[in-house]
Amino acid sequence: MVYIIGAGPGDPGLITVRGLQCLEAADVVLYDHLVHPRLLRHARPDAEKIDVGGAAPQPLEQEAICYLLAEKAREGKTVARLKWGDPFVFDRGGSEALFLHEQGVGFEVVPGVPAGLGAASYAGIPVTYPGGGDTLTFVRGHEDAGKARASIDWASLAQLDGTIVCYAGPDQIPAILAPTTPPRSSTTARCRRRRHFSERWTSSFI
Repeated sequence: MVYIIGAGPGDPGLITVRGLQCLEAADVVLYDHLVHPRLLRHARPDAEKIDVGGAAPQPLEQEAICYLLAEKAREGKTVARLKWGDPFVFDRGGSEALFLHEQGVGFEVVPGVPAGLGAASYAGIPVTYPGGGDTLTFVRGHEDAGKARASIDWASLAQLDGTIVCYAGPDQIPAILAPTTPPRSSTTARCRRRRHFSERWTSSFI
């Protein structure tokens, strides 16, 4: 059995009760390097712990992870696949679940707090509120390094009456904000995620 667990946005206290139960029961733990190290203390002392690298590895690396999940499960072991944020939000959790399904390996997806929601809440920013618009949009801002230009139509997104939550590194923010100036003043906030969530954030108008 494989449990695909969302570990939450960084703070180890934000993993769900169900996620913690599955982690504590696991014989094998495969975890992303963004997962807080303190969470691994909840694994059994005799559990095998395998660091599989980034939260969104390259295709060939992802294929190896999928086969490793299936292999460990077929050995009769309970496997915890510990992933940053929520496994189905800008992650490869869906790919892993589909692979396990095709291989006939049992699995359960345990949702986690998405980073885009957790970071905003820690900074005291409600992503929705009365009168604040009718949409909430999540966008992957860190485009593939191999692409010549971003495929996201930022200017069109800026016309939406609501909140845009963008997953991006600080170096990418100027390029993202440049084409997104909406027709009326809007507030922007930039949160830098820390593993302990000692947040750094700034607020401005565009």
